[in-house]
Amino acid sequence: MRRPLPVDVGTRGGAPPLPVRPFRPGPDDDDWLQVNNAAFAWHPDQGGWDAALLVERLAEDWVDLDGFLVHDSSDGTIDGFCWTRVHPPAGADPAMGEIFVVAARPDTHGTGLGRALTLAGLDHLAGQGLGVAMLYVEADNAPAVRLYGRLGFTVHHSDAAYSPSSP
Repeated sequence: MRRPLPVDVGTRGGAPPLPVRPFRPGPDDDDWLQVNNAAFAWHPDQGGWDAALLVERLAEDWVDLDGFLVHDSSDGTIDGFCWTRVHPPAGADPAMGEIFVVAARPDTHGTGLGRALTLAGLDHLAGQGLGVAMLYVEADNAPAVRLYGRLGFTVHHSDAAYSPSSP
């Protein structure tokens, strides 16, 4: 899915900016792993991370901690996060920002935190001078697809994965 940047006032729906800060490797690891693994317990790639996998991902050359945004709860633990990524121009595509992964603690669902985190990520990407944002989402993740549609994302292309049927 893709959308133009920056996000217009109408799309925001009056939502105030969410206070976020950059992820801190080490001090934030345990909280982040708890939020990520709870939010993605169902997901074969994003769920089930451990400290070693987080360290491995953070070492990738594209990672910019200024774009790995976390929101703290009133008790100082992480409530949710929006991890962004910047892609250089490729072929006919301009440079663009990606919402790499966004998640909120399951007990915050329905509060608007996921929307606010996504907007914080989009604002960060627009602040980098990018004019296009993209993300990947499973087509059967109806709540996420609905949220992204309300935020102005449209389907750019679909990828399909097939597996043999069970005997």
